[in-house]
Amino acid sequence: MPSYKAPTDELDFVLFELFDAESLWSSMAPFAGVNRELARAVLEAAAKLAEQEFFPLNQTGDAEGPRWDDGHVHTPPGFRQAYEAFTRGGWLGIAGEQEYGGQGMPKMLTVAWEEMFYAANTGLFLYTTLTAGACILLAAHASEDIKRMCLPRLYEGRWSATMDLTESQAGSDLGIITTKAEPRGDGSFAVTGSKMFITSGEHDLTENILHLVLAKLPDAPPGSRGISLFLVPKFLINDDGTLGERNGVVSGSIEQKMGIRGSATSVMNYDGATGYLIGEENRGLAPMFTMMNYERLSIGIQGLGIAEVAYQNARDYARKRLQGRAPGERPERAQSPADPIIVHPDVRRMLLTQKAYNEACRAFAAYVGSQLDLARHGDEAGRATAADRVALLTPVAKAFLSDRGFENCVLAQQVLGGHGYVREWGLEQYVRDARIAQIYEGTNGIQSMDLIERKVLRDGGRSLDAFCNEMRSDLDGVKGTMKDAAIAAIDLLTSVTATLSKKSKKDPALPGASAVDYMDLFGHVILGWLWVRIVEVEKRRGEGGASPSDEKQRTAEFYFAKLLPKIDSLARSIGAGSDSVMQLPADRF
Repeated sequence: MPSYKAPTDELDFVLFELFDAESLWSSMAPFAGVNRELARAVLEAAAKLAEQEFFPLNQTGDAEGPRWDDGHVHTPPGFRQAYEAFTRGGWLGIAGEQEYGGQGMPKMLTVAWEEMFYAANTGLFLYTTLTAGACILLAAHASEDIKRMCLPRLYEGRWSATMDLTESQAGSDLGIITTKAEPRGDGSFAVTGSKMFITSGEHDLTENILHLVLAKLPDAPPGSRGISLFLVPKFLINDDGTLGERNGVVSGSIEQKMGIRGSATSVMNYDGATGYLIGEENRGLAPMFTMMNYERLSIGIQGLGIAEVAYQNARDYARKRLQGRAPGERPERAQSPADPIIVHPDVRRMLLTQKAYNEACRAFAAYVGSQLDLARHGDEAGRATAADRVALLTPVAKAFLSDRGFENCVLAQQVLGGHGYVREWGLEQYVRDARIAQIYEGTNGIQSMDLIERKVLRDGGRSLDAFCNEMRSDLDGVKGTMKDAAIAAIDLLTSVTATLSKKSKKDPALPGASAVDYMDLFGHVILGWLWVRIVEVEKRRGEGGASPSDEKQRTAEFYFAKLLPKIDSLARSIGAGSDSVMQLPADRF
């Protein structure tokens, strides 16, 4: 049976030792009262809930899955009780607007506890994540009446929300959606169409579900310029907030999926359903991206959380499993018929790869969370800089973290060998659950193209240069080979970017042909910067009297020796251009 222990000490280290979150929050008025003691209490409470309520339902929820019955969806046994424990704790409103009943905590802190719940039970936690994103969207773009009606009930967990974009013919290309919205003359609209792959589209955990639906008005211009956003409730809402009759929206079926089987993923059918416009007509993508950008960071954290629980189980197995003999003479061998596999070099390679990626990716997620806080609550100049940083790094947070998450789960499964392939030990589920994070909320290939084309080349590399200069400046005064390697990696990134910018003017296929390699290179460079920071902070802790430890130093040395050098081959691949990708005719595949 698998086990999970929330990494509260590691999260505390990242927040308060690595990024000095207490000082950062004190500079932003809404967070002035959030200190390390309070944040640690939040982390401990989240850890207890994740370990005791969510994790025990992970395998059973995967095995039983939700049940569809004539448009109604019944969640797996135990999910309702765990969801109620989650909502009683106020977790859905922890970062919400205080004016509407939220607790107004920093995003940087929510990033930390989200990892725990994804690790403990992704299928169950997904019933909450779209609600959190919808709250951000509504707080930023809905009318005052809708905010006062909906946000308190969403924060309480009495209602939940979804994001309804995809149609059978329109996934990544939303400009070709066919769902229609007809004005009724009373301020509402009749929404008709069908959406698919809707996470938590129907379930029995809440009394109402608010669907945020992309649709087109009758006179809408073609393409993405003609998309509007509508709030379509499962049950109509009376003026006093009570629920009225059932709206014209129903689940047509639920998907039978490879992973996240505890999560109900619905086909949603709208038949003249009453909807309410959010934002402006024909400009629905702007508010929807408010939600999508939150969800993209969250899905990156999904990959990290599952990778962490997979690593913990692979590490524990490797400490106990006796197989073969490690190289070299070991005096303890006489006491045992074989060595624990953790002494074998290849097993250590797999475990260290997971550990090195997980710890640095955790720091990266926290950094992006800090930039989200600054973009909203920093001083005027700081808000603009942080907003640029968030735009640049959101696709990296989604794609690079979820790529590493899946790869780490596969490595963890490999450590267990045959035991990793059977259900009892849990690793095969982690591999299946982590896979979807690379696909939904915009595939990682699309995230990579967004990064290189929109976030880097389109602005002439301005945002990238600013971030690279920040990383270089941050390492001023640091000495040693790791710092030198990190600076060289940053320099390589800027050089590759300059070459791409120049060559893509004559080769329009080059950005797309190089996008995934560029994403991978970019992510590894960021992690190199963060590993230098982590080691320096750990050194200062030792100098200050903390218990000496070389664990992070040794892990960082592995990263720089075995993982960061991948950027050299990635740079060579990018430099090879697009010819080898594009020259084979489509009919020859």
